[in-house]
Amino acid sequence: MRLLVAEDEPLLASQLKSALESAGYVVDVVHDGLEAQHQGMVEPYDLVVLDLGLPGRDGLTVLRSWRESGQTTPVLILTARDNWHDKVAGIDAGADDYLTKPFHLEELQARVRALLRRAGGFASSDIRCGPLLLDTRQSRITVDDMPLDLTSHEYRVLAYLMMHQGEVVSRSQLVEHIYAQDFDRDSNTIEVFVARLRRKIPAGLIQTVRGLGYRLDDTAVAS
Repeated sequence: MRLLVAEDEPLLASQLKSALESAGYVVDVVHDGLEAQHQGMVEPYDLVVLDLGLPGRDGLTVLRSWRESGQTTPVLILTARDNWHDKVAGIDAGADDYLTKPFHLEELQARVRALLRRAGGFASSDIRCGPLLLDTRQSRITVDDMPLDLTSHEYRVLAYLMMHQGEVVSRSQLVEHIYAQDFDRDSNTIEVFVARLRRKIPAGLIQTVRGLGYRLDDTAVAS
């Protein structure tokens, strides 16, 4: 899953990036509102962490522009203002949740997990597909209760497929959601990751939909 962090305080931005990456996410960071607005419009993020007090263009203006353009990406707003008016304004502008600074990074991670689950239609932090279980709290995937030994990219591919199980996911979609913006992306490596995953999980779970991409589906295994 790929996240955008829009935060102008360098230390906090670095801490957020580190904490979210340690949880298995791909994270891009911007430091002003104009760049945040542009990135949110052109890149397919799964979630945005947006500070309201951004220079250049404030977070509320950025958020309103996204929502007016039809962007539905979940947004968690950050505010240093301990004022309920600002929280209400953020929610009314289209935010999905908020945190008031200072906050614990563990709470931010929990809220991010909850928003991603909600966006995917999942109620629990444990997401299952047949014998596979994704523990979003521990960033771990097991098969028949045995932990899978996965590289970071293999984990991201499989976790994304599990969050979109039953759907056809294209190679370009996977590339956009498992690599950061400044990473040298190569769609051909997706085939390599999928081939490795197929050797580690039960046969038939990852299906190839010719000309379209991949689908994670446990019906063939269950039958």
